[in-house]
Amino acid sequence: MANERAEQYQGKTTGFVTITCLIAATGGCMFGYDIGVAGGVTSTDDFLREFFSNVYAKRRNAHENNYCKFNDQGLAAFNSSLYIAGLVATLVASPITRKYGRRVSIICAGIFFLVGAAVNAGSINLPMLLLGRIMLGFGVGFESQAVPVYLSEVSPTHIRGALSVLFQLATTLGIFSANMISYVTQKLSPWGWRLALGTAAFPALLMSLGGYFLPETPNSLIQRGLAEKGRHVLEKLRGTSNVDAEFQDLIDASLLANSIKHPFRDILEKRHRPQLVMAVLMPMFQILTGVNCILFYAPVMFLTMGFGENSLLYSGVLLGFVLVLSTFVSIGLVDKLGRRPLLLSGGLQMITCQIIVSVILGLKLGDSQELSKGYSIMLVIFFSLFVLGYGWSWGPLGYTVPSEVFPLAIRSAGQSITVAVNLLFTFIVAQAFLYLLCALKFGIFLLFACCVSVMTIFVYFMLPETKGVPIEDMSLIWTKHWFWKKMLPEN
Repeated sequence: MANERAEQYQGKTTGFVTITCLIAATGGCMFGYDIGVAGGVTSTDDFLREFFSNVYAKRRNAHENNYCKFNDQGLAAFNSSLYIAGLVATLVASPITRKYGRRVSIICAGIFFLVGAAVNAGSINLPMLLLGRIMLGFGVGFESQAVPVYLSEVSPTHIRGALSVLFQLATTLGIFSANMISYVTQKLSPWGWRLALGTAAFPALLMSLGGYFLPETPNSLIQRGLAEKGRHVLEKLRGTSNVDAEFQDLIDASLLANSIKHPFRDILEKRHRPQLVMAVLMPMFQILTGVNCILFYAPVMFLTMGFGENSLLYSGVLLGFVLVLSTFVSIGLVDKLGRRPLLLSGGLQMITCQIIVSVILGLKLGDSQELSKGYSIMLVIFFSLFVLGYGWSWGPLGYTVPSEVFPLAIRSAGQSITVAVNLLFTFIVAQAFLYLLCALKFGIFLLFACCVSVMTIFVYFMLPETKGVPIEDMSLIWTKHWFWKKMLPEN
C-alpha cells in the first residue's frame, strides 16, 4: 500500500534540493517585480504624462475627489492586461508542462519575461506598452503553471511546505525590489520609468539560464517513460540510494497518470471533486483578500492620503519589507503548525485591519480633505498589519495547497485551473479596483473584509490539514474528512 510505503521514505534535506528550489523559485521574483513596478510607475508624473495625460491632469486638480483621481480604465488596463494574458498562457502551458516537463515551461516563462521587459522599456505609445504587459503575462502564465508544481515534486515530504513557500518568498522579494527601484528611478526624469520597467530583464535572464541547468522532476521523468533517469535524479535530490519506497510510489502514480488521456475531462469526475473545489476556491479567495489592490495601488492610495512624493518610499520600503518578513514566518511555521492554523490566524488579522482602515477613511478622509499626520500613520500601521497577516497565510498557501493536493495524473491540469482562476480574478479586481474605489470609497475595504470572512469560515470547515502527507498519498485525506468523504464515490 502506498500509505504504508510512505513511512519508509528515506533521505535528507540536501544542498542540491535547496539550490534547485531556489533557482526554480526565481519565477516568483519576476511575478512580484511585475506587480510592484506597475504600481510604482503609475504614480510617477513622467509616465502619466507620456501615456495617461488625462489622469495626470486629474491628479493635479486640487478639487478632484480623493477616491477618483486615478479612475481611468486605460490605466487599469495597463495593470490588468498582464493577467488576462497569463490566463490564456497557462491553458497553453498545461499540456506543454505535462508532455515535455516542468523545466521547459520554466525556460519559456523566462524568455517571455525577457521580451516583455524589453518592449515595455522601449514603449513609445500605449499599444506598445500593453503589448509588453501581455508578453509578461505569457511569462506569468507559464511560470505559475510550472514552478509551484516543480517545487512540490522535488521537495522532501517533511519540508515540502517550506520549500513550496519559496515561490511566495521570491514574489515578495520581487515586489520589494520593484518598489525600491521605482523609488530611485522616479528621480531620473524623464526616462526613469523606462529603467524601472526594463530592469525586469535581469531576473528574467537569471530565470532562463537557471531553468536550463535545472534537473527535471523525478515525477515528470517517470511519467514520460524515463524511469532510470527519474530514479537517478530522485537519489540525488534525497542524498541516498535507498529510495525504493518513494520510487515505487512514483511508478504507481505514473502508471495511473499515463492511463488518463484527457486530464481536463478526468478532473471533473466525482472522485476528484474535493481537489477541483480547492483548485477553484483557494486562488479565488487569495485574490479576494484585496491584497493585490493594496500592492498595485499602494503608491496611489498613499498619494491620496497626503503622503506626497514620499508615497513610493512608504509603500515600497514598509509594505515590501513587511511582506518579505511575513513570508519567512510562513516558511518557519508551515510544516510545524500546519496550513490551517496559518490560514485561520491570517484571515482574522486581515478582517480586523480592513475594518479599521475603512472606519478611519470613512470618518477622517472624506472626498476632498487630507488626513492628519496621526491618522495617516495609523493607516500605514494597519495596512502593514494586513500585509503581515496575508504574507504568512493566504499569500504562500493560496498556491501551496492546490499544488500539492492533486494526483500526478491530473496535476498539470489542476495547476492550470488554479493559475487560470487566480489570474482571472486578478484581472477582474485589477480592472475594477479604481472604479470601485471611486464608487464605494472607503466601503471597498469593508467589501474585502466580507470576502475574507467567508474564506476563513470555508477553511475552518472544509479544508483538511495536508501537513506531512506525502504528495502521492494526498487523496487519502479526503476520505477522512467529515464532509468530503460523503461526496466521494463508494469504492
